Amino acid sequence: MFSHGADSAHDAGAVGVSSGGAPVPARFVWPYGGKRVFVSGSFTRWSEHLPMSPVEGCPSVFQAICSLTPGIYEYKFFVDGEWRHDERQPTISGEFGIVNTLYLTREFNHISALLSPSTPGSRMNMDVDSENFQRNVTLSDGTLPEGPPRVSDAAVQISRSRVSEYLKLHTGYDLLPDSGKVIALDINLPVKQSFHILHEQGIPVAPLWDSFRGQFVGLLSPLDFILILRELETHGSNLTEEQLETHTISAWKEAKRQTYGRNDGQWQPHQPLVHATPYESLTDIALKILQTGISTVPIIYSSSSDGSFPQLLHLASLSGILKCICRYFKNSTGNLPILNQPVCTIPLGSWVPKIGDPNSRPLAMLRPNASLSSALDMLVQAGVSSIPIVDENDSLLDTYSRSDITALAKDKVYTHVRLDEMTIHQALQLGQDASTPFGFFNGQRCQMCLRSDPLLKVMERLANPGVRRVFIVEAGSKRVEGIISLRDIFKFLLSL
Repeated sequence: MFSHGADSAHDAGAVGVSSGGAPVPARFVWPYGGKRVFVSGSFTRWSEHLPMSPVEGCPSVFQAICSLTPGIYEYKFFVDGEWRHDERQPTISGEFGIVNTLYLTREFNHISALLSPSTPGSRMNMDVDSENFQRNVTLSDGTLPEGPPRVSDAAVQISRSRVSEYLKLHTGYDLLPDSGKVIALDINLPVKQSFHILHEQGIPVAPLWDSFRGQFVGLLSPLDFILILRELETHGSNLTEEQLETHTISAWKEAKRQTYGRNDGQWQPHQPLVHATPYESLTDIALKILQTGISTVPIIYSSSSDGSFPQLLHLASLSGILKCICRYFKNSTGNLPILNQPVCTIPLGSWVPKIGDPNSRPLAMLRPNASLSSALDMLVQAGVSSIPIVDENDSLLDTYSRSDITALAKDKVYTHVRLDEMTIHQALQLGQDASTPFGFFNGQRCQMCLRSDPLLKVMERLANPGVRRVFIVEAGSKRVEGIISLRDIFKFLLSL
């Protein structure tokens, strides 16, 4: 193999080794940003710069596609006037520096055949098929090129220790915003009115206030509305649409406890509200959320020893705690070695199964023409906050989350639709402006990252309010490759 780098456009001393045959598409990807990006290589005799275009939905990712005959090629990127190479792709060193190397075979008859090193057999990815490359190519020193190494155990332990120390030293007070509002609902409000309030205020969860007892007694969440709608469509349900207008939160909670609260034939007793005080450490607050399976914990303060006259200060969530972590370590990433590691090198999240892996489970995804009923069933049964909505190629179009269900409270939509007849596409349009095209990625709630993105970037996306899952997609195609949730991050950081 010829070894060649490019420090200028005229360093054209080597050309690719071609095995001949009909040209096949080859895709070159630069995922690290820039204003003007070009690719050049042995296939252009290093004399021509091919312009690269930003990928739709991923402005920091640039790609170029060209037809090449099967063979071995060397290439490098020209980013904002400087020659660069991708350190995460196979490279060789030569007289002119370090260049990336591509091994292209006749089997690569689709652009989508550039696979990820860790997911052989998947159909499209921004990474070169380094496994195939390793089987066929050796470097000039006789060694084989390697994919991104897994993060070391030492780096993981150091990072966990420092995150743990930070969480123990900070309390619920650090989560309180400088200003803002917290909405609580009286348990005697009608259920329908309550969900209309949630929808209008753009909040997924609200604490419940019992004025008779003078206490916060629970939370009203989208899961309640999902269960209510399923009750309405259950044959013989005692809860009619008219009753929903006057049916109170208190009555619903009691009915829910009796219907869904059985355990070994016995009624579950009333459970006290899981809450936190502003004096509790962030570690304790995070563990309460993780261990109870809830999404938020009210931070309540009382100056009385008996807990009377409570004040609701804030709704603590994992995203709020993660935001504190990101803010604290962002400018000192050296203290957290894993923050700059690609997420594909960290044992984190759920990924598309490898071919032939009998122990893996497919990711829960749905098509836009699937029924709303199937989406709600999947949300409840899988116990997840959102489901990716994908096309026939598993490319991400949008996401349907539990909180989207409150859109049915608007204008009493729930009274004249059937969940098994309404599609996810139609349900999503209820919460969007009429001029918004499907697949626009509604606001901040549908967040994407690439497998090559550093952990810090994923954490910052998850720290946005309302975001509980980040979808790892393939550059260009947006094919879903994995999902990383808030709970995944905290279970990893806290070693749970």
